Amino acid sequence: MLLRALGSKALSIEHVGSTSVPGLAAKPIIDIVVQVENSGNEPAYLPALLTAGYVLRVREPDWHQHRMLRTSEADAHVHIFSFGCIEVTRQLAFRDRLRRNAEDRLLYQSRKRRLAEQDWPDMDAYARAKTEVVEQITARALREVANGR
Repeated sequence: MLLRALGSKALSIEHVGSTSVPGLAAKPIIDIVVQVENSGNEPAYLPALLTAGYVLRVREPDWHQHRMLRTSEADAHVHIFSFGCIEVTRQLAFRDRLRRNAEDRLLYQSRKRRLAEQDWPDMDAYARAKTEVVEQITARALREVANGR
């Protein structure tokens, strides 16, 4: 659906997040990263996504010109970034590390499960609570990328 809506405007489409890691506990929400030429240039891609039924939920011009849309069923979150954005590199490295490394996958899953037992005022608070372990794993993943693995 994304590729059909965006065509060549989608320079890459990647499944990220917990659902992209086999065997990892996950909420039934798919996270997808789409790179476009310039995510700050909404007229170049946003109308096509809105027409396809996506709903704009987040606009973060101060954080990598990030935009987040979701399906009307709220079962998929589509994160839009500019091509070459370091945040995309980080997310893909994190995903790939979790796919390859059972120890980090279990560490992350354990943290998620512990946090899921708590009440959170919103999903941002839950996400911030995962930050320390995510950053640790991401740092290891980026070292692997830098070493050519």
